[in-house]
Amino acid sequence: IELATRYSELGADELVFLDITATLEGRGPILELIERASAELTIPFTVGGGITGLEDARSLLRAGADKVAVNRAAFEDPSILTGLADEFGSQAVVCAIDAKAGEVFTHAGKTARGRDAVEWGIEAVARGAGELLVTSIDADGTRAGYDLPLTRAFAEEVEVPVIASGGAGNATHIAAAFAVGAEAAIIASIVHERPERLPELKAELREAGWNVRI
Repeated sequence: IELATRYSELGADELVFLDITATLEGRGPILELIERASAELTIPFTVGGGITGLEDARSLLRAGADKVAVNRAAFEDPSILTGLADEFGSQAVVCAIDAKAGEVFTHAGKTARGRDAVEWGIEAVARGAGELLVTSIDADGTRAGYDLPLTRAFAEEVEVPVIASGGAGNATHIAAAFAVGAEAAIIASIVHERPERLPELKAELREAGWNVRI
């Protein structure tokens, strides 16, 4: 929460809490953390990880999350997306898609599902998802840039915002994601090490002609 608050103070537009090992470890959502975050933060935040069904997602939103990111549970039961959209509005429903070589993977990127990632994204939007959080397993952690072909493929096929995730190393990478159609870009390790890098990145993007809030 302390780090999240610091990001908010430094100009982050939104925050994303992803408990990436919750499903593998059989844990549920981190409700206590979300309640604390809701009391402290003044910017929107999304939460994902450990969601097994509609009730888990509902609990996160009721605990104060602005949006819930559903991955494996939505893939295995797409009606969860519809149920959430009907109850809270599609703007609160994010479908998180982890992809490797264009294929959907779940369980923290460990399990191949044999389905084209973009096709699943199109269905997820039809089912009620208001955003797609697209993580490239191939690019994640490399700091060599986002998977631009993957990001573009999603942006060209859906009308909802696509959030690029995985591979950010500098402002040029973020700008490249915007250029292929991403509405937002997640950054993690490059600011976890030095939070002050966040306003620097935004300033660099503004200087490059991108309309970001400083």
